[in-house]
Amino acid sequence: MKKQKRKILKNKGWNFGSAKEFLDLSDEESAYIELKIKLSAGLRKLRKEQKLTQVELAKIIKSSQSRVAKLETGDPSVSIDLIIRSLLALGITNKDIARTISY
Repeated sequence: MKKQKRKILKNKGWNFGSAKEFLDLSDEESAYIELKIKLSAGLRKLRKEQKLTQVELAKIIKSSQSRVAKLETGDPSVSIDLIIRSLLALGITNKDIARTISY
């Protein structure tokens, strides 16, 4: 957010903070969410790099397009396990996964 906009909103009584603070998450919960977001973003990036549609990825992992959309957004109904299995189905290595979550 631009500094000027933030200043205007702050003057109007808005508060700013992190999702961790807003949701009163523990360090572990916050780390889990960050991990899931990184893996989900990595899946979307890899799918696009391979020039696959969500429908094509869904066929590879034997799922549906709507499930792939949820995978790529880190939907709460999707497990980290399923995200990792999808990454592996696209040919990513363990080292690539480590690189994805280290950013």
